[in-house]
Amino acid sequence: MKKQLIASLVGGIILFVWQFLSWSMLNIHGSEMAYTANQDKILENLTQNLEEGSYFLPNLPPGSSSAEEQAYMEKSAGKPWAIVSYHKAMNTSMGMNMFRGFAVDLVAAFLLTWLLLKFANLDMKTSVLASLAVGGIGYLTIPYLNSVWFESNSIGYLIDVAAQWGLVGVWLGWWLPRR
Repeated sequence: MKKQLIASLVGGIILFVWQFLSWSMLNIHGSEMAYTANQDKILENLTQNLEEGSYFLPNLPPGSSSAEEQAYMEKSAGKPWAIVSYHKAMNTSMGMNMFRGFAVDLVAAFLLTWLLLKFANLDMKTSVLASLAVGGIGYLTIPYLNSVWFESNSIGYLIDVAAQWGLVGVWLGWWLPRR
């Protein structure tokens, strides 16, 4: 159990550090947070017209009929649309977010470690490939599918999968087979 806890702790730290680098110093996700010179006007308009929440625009009111949905789809084809997550106040305190992020990374590393320990003949290659497979499954079923449906860029997440899960796979491939 000690081996699994050490493996998970170091794996969680590797995930956390990569995510920090990816979103900050390396700016891999910069395209997801582009700047617009019109931001003050847009935020003023949103403040006047939205309650806090997430929106897909344009959209139909709840309870619309199938006929209304069909007409909406035809009317909306080829026109502008947006996804908006609106919050009335920016919370710049990152302590709880970082704690929650690290906790999730620890759990993910623990689950991967548990899975790898079930392999009869774990070696470096199997560890790295299995780690990349786990990361790849997560990428394909969330960021990639979202990029398909919402026409966004998911390359940053793909880079994250290769880097962070590859690094964790190398760590676990070195640490776990040691007796």
